[in-house]
Amino acid sequence: MRIRRADRNDSEKIFEFICRLEDTHFEYKTFFPLYETNVANRDNIYLMATDKTDKVVGYISSHGQYLLHHNAKVFEIQELFIDSEYRNQKIGESLIKEVEKILIANGNHFLEVTTNQDREDTHRFYKKCGFEQTHVKFTKTLRPLS
Repeated sequence: MRIRRADRNDSEKIFEFICRLEDTHFEYKTFFPLYETNVANRDNIYLMATDKTDKVVGYISSHGQYLLHHNAKVFEIQELFIDSEYRNQKIGESLIKEVEKILIANGNHFLEVTTNQDREDTHRFYKKCGFEQTHVKFTKTLRPLS
């Protein structure tokens, strides 16, 4: 397995992964400009995991922002997806470790993640990766996406 930075050319694969992760189908024409903006933002980290044939098998994204209540820049894992046939091979852990390595090298101190409350396997995974549950998150949809 190899881990590399994502670029503009990875948009279709990440789009596929996002649709599978969310069990829905978004409009690619809406997705692509958002993806392009996010990948170009230096406060974001997008990494791809590939197998020995260079097939993309997973990815992670983490966005950074300055939070006053931390008095520092905080990065949050936004998405982590591993293709089902490649799960349980420590690819997700490797992607998280690579993000951590990048953050530490750049003097950052905080990495957070939020996950759906129904994804109990995912909770166990993040705990195994050293995350602790410290918050409860509430969300509110102001208006549905059209």
